[in-house]
Amino acid sequence: MDRKRFQNISSTFANKSILVVGDIMLDSFMWGVADRISPEAPVPIVAVDTVTHSPGGAGNVALNLSKLSAKIRVIGLVGNDAESEILTNSLQDAGVDTNSIIKDATRPTTVKIRVIAHNQQVIRTDHEETGNIHKDKLEEIGSILDNVLAKTDGIIIEDYNKGLLTPDSIALILAKATAHGVPVYVDPKKENFFAYQGVRLFKPNMAEFESALGGDDDHKDFEDSGKELRKKLGTEILMVTRGERGISLFSYQGMHTIVTKARKVHDVSGAGDTAISAFVLADLAGATIEEAGQISNYAAGRVCEEVGVVPITLEMLHEIVEHYNDH
Repeated sequence: MDRKRFQNISSTFANKSILVVGDIMLDSFMWGVADRISPEAPVPIVAVDTVTHSPGGAGNVALNLSKLSAKIRVIGLVGNDAESEILTNSLQDAGVDTNSIIKDATRPTTVKIRVIAHNQQVIRTDHEETGNIHKDKLEEIGSILDNVLAKTDGIIIEDYNKGLLTPDSIALILAKATAHGVPVYVDPKKENFFAYQGVRLFKPNMAEFESALGGDDDHKDFEDSGKELRKKLGTEILMVTRGERGISLFSYQGMHTIVTKARKVHDVSGAGDTAISAFVLADLAGATIEEAGQISNYAAGRVCEEVGVVPITLEMLHEIVEHYNDH
């Protein structure tokens, strides 16, 4: 993709309003040093000296989109606790509109705590309640959608099977989006995989793709399987993220594979969130499916060069496009 074309596409990112709906969570990191073993059990004692927090799950997608200069609103579920304040404050600091985040005092904010010593993860603890949302919260989501969809260019659904997205809430979101003519882009998990019918983009990773096919590992029939799955989902674009193999796009044009663009890979964490964020913005900005796939791939490759979950910025994206145009 030449620079001028990329400039034309990315220059309109700031005009786009995107609604992210999904399971938001708080990623907490405890950083420290482990230089002795506990006398109570054969486990390291980590002397924690720093604690950091960042938005995770759908929150990380909102973060990526905001850093790419788009206007972002997020619908998610949090508890009435201190963690929800940390999460909403960090999203607000990144320019994300958090007015549509729903509080539910009956459940905690989803928190993943990672204890890290000498740059190695020692343990992760998850605090969560994954039961389905209550009916009154479903009605709240419907009211929010009625209020915001007229001013929304696209919806990204981020499903982590944490209870916000159920067959009922998915049907509600898709119906409201159709009524307002707003395209929907989905990052699925196994649980509700086939509930997302007729969306603009459906983005499983390779494991989810194979699971949907009944665990068939036969890569020889990958193209046929992709075409079949796209038809079954009724989606306009099926985007399969394939790790080091890049991404494969299935559309009415057939299959198109784009190889990974990463100069060096330090950490793949968060690359999927970055991939869908960049694709959606490019698609809404008038890029072709192939161009949106290229921009998505550049973005995902660029964040893999960083250690930890780092959202893409417009500057980082420009830099990697410039790099590949100079070589």
